[in-house]
Amino acid sequence: MKTSLFRLTLLLVALVLAPIVTRAEDLGAVRARMEQRLPQIDALKSSGALGENNRGFLEARSGDGGSVAAAENRDREVVYAELAKRTGASTDSVGRARAKQIAANSAPGVWLQRESGEWYQK
Repeated sequence: MKTSLFRLTLLLVALVLAPIVTRAEDLGAVRARMEQRLPQIDALKSSGALGENNRGFLEARSGDGGSVAAAENRDREVVYAELAKRTGASTDSVGRARAKQIAANSAPGVWLQRESGEWYQK
């Protein structure tokens, strides 16, 4: 009886901890993918093919870079959701705050979107 109860307790602990460990591994994988993708994104932003919108996501401004933007945006969604969860903020507000940081740190010539929706080149 004690052995069964012990095994049941271990199983419950494993079930509770598994998502936490998996999430940490997932965030590590997301970060690695984002870092690996960064040189390609920077080149596409420099060429004007990609821009940063006011919600913290990339947008294709020409035919090039759409698949890179889609992959990056999927990872950004994961990061923003985790930050929102940790801070109690909404995912949208996290993305919008990140958009302001990105705009402030962007290189000259990068396309950015104002809060009003208007696009401009820094």
